[in-house]
Amino acid sequence: MAPRANWKGFLRLSLVTCPVALYPATSESEKISFNQLNRQTGHRIKYLKVDADTGDEVPNEDIVKGYELDKGQYIEVTKDELEEIALESTRTIEIDEFVDKADIDPRYLIRPYYIRPDGKVGHDAFAVIRETIREMDKVAIGRVVLTNREHIIALEPLDKGLVGTLLRYPYEVRGEQEYFDEIQDVRVTKDMLDLARHIVNRKAGRFEPEKFEDHYETALIDLINQKRAGKPITPKERPASTNVVDLMEALRRSVGKEAAPAKAVKSGKKPRKASSGQKEMLMPIEGKKPKETAAKKPAAKPQRKSA
Repeated sequence: MAPRANWKGFLRLSLVTCPVALYPATSESEKISFNQLNRQTGHRIKYLKVDADTGDEVPNEDIVKGYELDKGQYIEVTKDELEEIALESTRTIEIDEFVDKADIDPRYLIRPYYIRPDGKVGHDAFAVIRETIREMDKVAIGRVVLTNREHIIALEPLDKGLVGTLLRYPYEVRGEQEYFDEIQDVRVTKDMLDLARHIVNRKAGRFEPEKFEDHYETALIDLINQKRAGKPITPKERPASTNVVDLMEALRRSVGKEAAPAKAVKSGKKPRKASSGQKEMLMPIEGKKPKETAAKKPAAKPQRKSA
């Protein structure tokens, strides 16, 4: 069963309309998170809202929003005033235009959502809109109101549904000039480019997200498992950095390094999938201590408990 929808309304292309539901396509709930504790008591830290000058705690009903004009000078804005200007959701994603995907600067992308028909009706109209976007090989640009604000949304077909990606407004994207102006103009020789191309060609492949593992998240899980088991924590040795000053020498060494892994590939150790492996790693500490081999390849996929 699909998770709860973040938004429900209608998708409209001219006079073609269908009810749809919008779901977040990403989540960080699987990541390890920490609470802050009092070292002396082990109790959680509770934050209080206090007056910056008097230090007195302020109840929620006395807290208002304020925009800072100058240092220490604010314009107070009430909840009623904010509600007065809030955009009322039309509950409709209006498709305004179709653009090439290459025209959308990646800096404008915020977050993706899954969009599917809501309920048993509207599947025909949804399919017409989806297949039109797919057939034209375009991205549909529309508008949607979420949390009282209007957002730009880019719609693309994905399998039987749509992916809607929220886009930033131009004022939210910083210009690159102030960051790049001081980069020196450097002449790159043909020999350097040839060596660099050789490295790139050896590393060429397809983007397969399942090949990648969040090493920091894995290290956190291992650390917590060791502490739960009462094992001593010993710091790992850091690899020594090789300081190669000569750029051509660095490129030559890199080419040699890329040629070396041909011997090491026969280790037989398969890379662990990030999504499944990370969920399983926290559980072996529960109850009976597992064997070394069992920890590497769990028989079942238990639900991961939080630290």
